[in-house]
Amino acid sequence: MKGASDAVIRKRIVFYGQVQGVGFRYRARHAADLYGCTGWVKNEYDGSVTMEIQGHEEQIDQVILAIERGTYVRIENMDVRSLPIDPEERSFRTDW
Repeated sequence: MKGASDAVIRKRIVFYGQVQGVGFRYRARHAADLYGCTGWVKNEYDGSVTMEIQGHEEQIDQVILAIERGTYVRIENMDVRSLPIDPEERSFRTDW
């Protein structure tokens, strides 16, 4: 029997801080591919970055940790909310 940690989840995360112009989106896409997550990431006009990411909780945590390890990236705050999963999504993309 699978436990709750085996469940696929989807989150919308808005990152605030030094998150634009520092390779954040590239790093997010690379980490999502590495850890098997799907979704998208894009810059916002207010200087924040929005990401929707889908995978297991541990995979999503690893993606966020990989982004935080990036040179020049400084995440000061994150707004996180849960979303319904998208069963049709198959990749992670960077939106402009």
